[in-house]
Amino acid sequence: MRLGDLHHPETLADRIRPGYEEVRLRLGAGADLPSLEAIVEGLLRTAEPFLRFIGDTQGHLVEAWERGDRILFEGAQATLLDIDHGTYPFVTSSNCSLGGLFTGTGLPPKALDKILGIAKAYTTRVGAGPFPAEMHDATGERLRQVGREFGTTTGRPRRCGWFDAPITAHACRTNGVDGLAIMKLDVLDGLDEVGLIVGYRTGEGTLTTKLPSCAADWKGLQPEVKLFKGWSSTRGITSHGKLPAEAHAYLEALVESVEVPIAYLSTGPDRQEGCVYPGTFLEPLLA
Repeated sequence: MRLGDLHHPETLADRIRPGYEEVRLRLGAGADLPSLEAIVEGLLRTAEPFLRFIGDTQGHLVEAWERGDRILFEGAQATLLDIDHGTYPFVTSSNCSLGGLFTGTGLPPKALDKILGIAKAYTTRVGAGPFPAEMHDATGERLRQVGREFGTTTGRPRRCGWFDAPITAHACRTNGVDGLAIMKLDVLDGLDEVGLIVGYRTGEGTLTTKLPSCAADWKGLQPEVKLFKGWSSTRGITSHGKLPAEAHAYLEALVESVEVPIAYLSTGPDRQEGCVYPGTFLEPLLA
């Protein structure tokens, strides 16, 4: 079904029937399944307040673009969950990298101006899939607790590890990122050492920064970790010039490994706790 189908209630039963019959067969004859008519009735009742908002989204956006309006797009999920450019088969069912923006909105690629890549100052992953950065020790648990790394919907604990530069560089290339927003730097506060994964060691001992294209090839990789001296606190800092020297050194190495500049830095959960880096594309946008 598509949202536009809700404007044609007379055809909803025919649209829903194939899926309904499949579910009925899967559940078996004794399943307590509502009738098709009851499902259509409930759907129309739920949809009624939203009907006036359903229309020509592509046309609406194209008109705004042609007027020169600012349009902000935000993507959900991360590049490694992209069905084509992620860690297949541990992916979602769509293109959640930049390409999905155009197929989802109908805007042409040239409508896009600047691209901000968002990454934590460390790495997390929910569920199964390759994750060379993962730490199964007390440090990994500390990142999870301090960063409150639990699934928003399920409460499932996220897997945690040091910042993975090869993964982030892959995401930046895939999406054409102009600048990075590094979030949750303050979660690393107080650690004696902070790690940065700059590559992977293969089974033959060679160092690579390339991501495998096959799930089986991830198994033999070991993270190459560069350690940095920790710092006391970055919480609430609103100017990157006021960061501790140790945090500066870590972030500079991060930028060198990913080859994309930092445009924004978050130093706490409040919107005021962070800073826009001077000279980046974000500065005039937020002025």
